[in-house]
Amino acid sequence: MTETTTTMSPDQLAAAIDADRAPLMLDVRTPAEHATIHVAGSINVPLDMLQQHRERLAAHLADRSDDVVLLCQSGRRAGQAAQELAAVGREATVLDGGVSAMGQQHDRLTRRAGDRWAMDRQVRMAAGSLVLTGFLGGKLVSPAIGYLAGAVGAGLTYSALSDSCAMAKALDKMPWNRDVPAPSIDDVFAAMPTTARRDGTER
Repeated sequence: MTETTTTMSPDQLAAAIDADRAPLMLDVRTPAEHATIHVAGSINVPLDMLQQHRERLAAHLADRSDDVVLLCQSGRRAGQAAQELAAVGREATVLDGGVSAMGQQHDRLTRRAGDRWAMDRQVRMAAGSLVLTGFLGGKLVSPAIGYLAGAVGAGLTYSALSDSCAMAKALDKMPWNRDVPAPSIDDVFAAMPTTARRDGTER
């Protein structure tokens, strides 16, 4: 996120939802991530779709009177989405800490799929398995295999420093994360609730 990105805390979002003043919440994570856990009432608009259709989306949002809040897992992708919309003239707010923070602080406002693993849990499993494989392989097969554990550690360190995760991107392409169909931009528009237009009429 840039210094000019406007953010909203989980407490502020929860207060708005409880007061029946919920903003239009757009979740820019992948369909699988959204299906695993999401803030109730949020609409899935994957970041790559938003980037592809940003002008059309901004035009659709232009005369809505409600605020737009962008959500992702931790806030980074939502910040990118905010920059994309700002570039075509539509300001949006980013949920600080993302769905992860919302789930920790206001879990009652999230919805989960009980049998689906969240992406961060998949990453921990994959990273832990690779480290264990490297350690055992280095002890039992060849010392060279032990470098696998070091490579994973270096990757996780870079992930933290850059606030990105190559392993998550790779896991997102796995078949079990591809069973949720991606929405179309028209699906997104259809899912948006009716709201008052800026000119006072209903949309």
